[in-house]
Amino acid sequence: MEIFLLCFIPLFVALDPVGVMPIFLGLTESMPRRDRQKVLNQSVLTAVLVSLLFLFAGQWMFKVLGISLADFQVAGGILLLVLAIVDLVNPTKPERQPNQSVGVVPIGIPLIMGPAALTTLLVLGKLYPFHWVAAALLANMAVITAALYYAGFTEKIVGINGMQAVSKIISLFLAAIAVMFIRVGLQTALGI
Repeated sequence: MEIFLLCFIPLFVALDPVGVMPIFLGLTESMPRRDRQKVLNQSVLTAVLVSLLFLFAGQWMFKVLGISLADFQVAGGILLLVLAIVDLVNPTKPERQPNQSVGVVPIGIPLIMGPAALTTLLVLGKLYPFHWVAAALLANMAVITAALYYAGFTEKIVGINGMQAVSKIISLFLAAIAVMFIRVGLQTALGI
């Protein structure tokens, strides 16, 4: 049980289910409940598959492709920054109509399974047996699934106008997180 907790806690912090929940609400605010549930399923499934792939073959993939974790951080940060800018300057958000999916990108990757979580997985995979890391990962995915599933109740409490205000605030935070990803990636790449 101690090894499980040593794997679970760092992953929980890196995955940050509480921080992902308001972003999920902002990205799916115009969707009916059924479509939001599809996005939830799609995003969690994507995060689980990508994380297991990285757990199995992350170091090998980076080596074969000639990229570093810093490159991955910068790319993820740029993607998030573009999304945040579009949200801030385009109030109609046409890219988020219910017939288009945000489940795979950006919710599944890089919001749920972003550079911090992938880095944590790679490090834990080197320190502990695979089955403990995988169990901690799946437990964290269950926590995130529950948090995102019940996020709709938060929307009902806050209301439409409140969600629009929260959406803009979240977009600002998303931009800041994106800049942080880019900064950390560049610092790592440049050895600063």
